[in-house]
Amino acid sequence: MHRPVLLVIAHGSRDPRHAATVHALVRRVRSLRPELRVETGFLDFNVPSVERVLESLAAEGVRDVVALPLLLTRAFHAKADIPAVLAQAPPRLRIRQAEVLGPSPLLLAALERRLHEAGLAPADKPSTGVVLASAGSTDPEAIAVIAEIAREWRHTGWCAVRPAFASASLPRTEQAVQDLRDLGCARVAVAPYVLAPGFLPDRIARGAAQADVLADVLGPAPEVARVLLERYDGARVAGLPAPAAIGA
Repeated sequence: MHRPVLLVIAHGSRDPRHAATVHALVRRVRSLRPELRVETGFLDFNVPSVERVLESLAAEGVRDVVALPLLLTRAFHAKADIPAVLAQAPPRLRIRQAEVLGPSPLLLAALERRLHEAGLAPADKPSTGVVLASAGSTDPEAIAVIAEIAREWRHTGWCAVRPAFASASLPRTEQAVQDLRDLGCARVAVAPYVLAPGFLPDRIARGAAQADVLADVLGPAPEVARVLLERYDGARVAGLPAPAAIGA
């Protein structure tokens, strides 16, 4: 069956760790599905740009592309920036924009993986409060999604889970850490709900100074790579022509 090219669209950052982490995640995606062509484009700061990748694909004769926003919530970049860039693509390309990565049970599994790698054991869950620390957004939909993820995650056995934001919204990570202390959790962990290092993840890390555990960013966790492929498959199948009726 014809497979559209998967174009992973990352925001980009002046911090070189960001692009390195994005490329590591894309390598993991390729390892899971070697027959799939996967390209990477950046909205800003890093190369290649999304525009340049799309031009190159069109010049090669590629027709079908699934554009996948490397975003955890559906906020401004997914609703405005990326559609605007895709609208300027060469007309020969048929582009489907996939859904953002979150929310997904696989991302919760990736968060737990990172916390366990940081030193938490499964037996620690009932006594540990977790700060779900995201980059933040001015988009109410994105903020509501983070709050809902925190509520859902709380029911998996943690003492408590509190959302926090590095920008645009409150509370900040340090306040959420203190709130969990005041609540009586014996241990407080901070789980960054971000994909790659950079300015805002560093702010989360500074806000976690009084926590007992700080997990790493999600990065190239295998669960994240699986979410990318789920979103790709969903967009690809949605773009297939409907099967002919039996007996037609």
